[in-house]
Amino acid sequence: MNDSDQLAKACADTMWANDQASQGLGTKIDEIRQGYAVLSMPIREDMLNGQKITHGGFVFTLADSAFAFACNTYNQFAVAQHCSVTFIAPTFLGDRLKATATERNRSGRSGIYDVTVTNQNGEVIAEFRGNSRTVKGQHVAD
Repeated sequence: MNDSDQLAKACADTMWANDQASQGLGTKIDEIRQGYAVLSMPIREDMLNGQKITHGGFVFTLADSAFAFACNTYNQFAVAQHCSVTFIAPTFLGDRLKATATERNRSGRSGIYDVTVTNQNGEVIAEFRGNSRTVKGQHVAD
């Protein structure tokens, strides 16, 4: 692991310790490196809507969490400035979703990240794009 990926992991560890939302949903960090994060989450019964498919808000939340971990890997607090999601296919009880966030551009205080959400069979469930903005603060001491 190189120095930038070690920093990314240290930032993720600090964020994770305080991220009750992601932890409460059963999310796991599967991979982290600078500008990149993979998170996964099981679909539970309390995540289903009235049609017995996963409520879109949970799919969005998983993608948003992966985006957050990817854009916070530089030891600079970053927040969402804008994001959008396109739902492609439904998911069901027992599915395991994976969100892969990849940095597309980082310039000044702004970043653009794409997140692909897939199910356990590798089928694309949703595509998410997030725009980040850095703010004051760091995750770990220099």
